[in-house]
Amino acid sequence: MPRAKRGFKARRRRNRILNYAEGYWGSRSRLYGIAVEAVHKAWQYAYIGRKLRKRDFRRLWVARINAAARANGTTYSRLIGALKTQNVGIDRKILADLAVVDPGTFTAITKLAAAK
Repeated sequence: MPRAKRGFKARRRRNRILNYAEGYWGSRSRLYGIAVEAVHKAWQYAYIGRKLRKRDFRRLWVARINAAARANGTTYSRLIGALKTQNVGIDRKILADLAVVDPGTFTAITKLAAAK
């Protein structure tokens, strides 16, 4: 009786990793052991990148809101604080978009926040 060499299952597992590594440079796309390391590292970087993207966009929104707020005679900190006290529920993403796309509306929101 011939010995079982795993065959299909093992080959499918290896090919799956090698397919993920397609386009990698040199041995990283050809040799299973090296491809495993490269793919796992790529997944780690992708996970970290998803977290960093959120951080980067928030920084961009804050910078845009601050620039528009200063053009309207206030600062980012005072504007956000005033919006909180007025219970205006607009998040930073929308505020930043308004600052770029529709400055008139942003100015109206700034005036609304400043009104006590």
